[in-house]
Amino acid sequence: MYVSLCLMLLPRFLLAALMLWLLDFLCIRKKVLLKMKERQDSPDDPPVCVSDSNKMFTLESLRAVWYGQKLDFLKSAHLGRAAPNTEVMMVQERRRVRILDCIKGKRPLILNFGSCS
Repeated sequence: MYVSLCLMLLPRFLLAALMLWLLDFLCIRKKVLLKMKERQDSPDDPPVCVSDSNKMFTLESLRAVWYGQKLDFLKSAHLGRAAPNTEVMMVQERRRVRILDCIKGKRPLILNFGSCS
């Protein structure tokens, strides 16, 4: 299973690694960051600093990319597919039920993720 997962994720990972490696070239980084600076929406954003001291292609960044792509691939909810039937807590009744058990007829199901703060 793990080998097949690795083979499926490898092309996306290599593309992301290539992009990080290209961003380590100062001339490319300057162009990308200056375009980002032009699109800055908020005056509260920190100024864009282009330097050669902070590398994008590091072992830590590659680990983060691999982990993120693995999480994205293994998630249970996917666009266009059936929703996962996970457990939710019925607050008023204080019991756990499956989401799809709450559907009534053809009415849309609305979940309210309230705040506890």
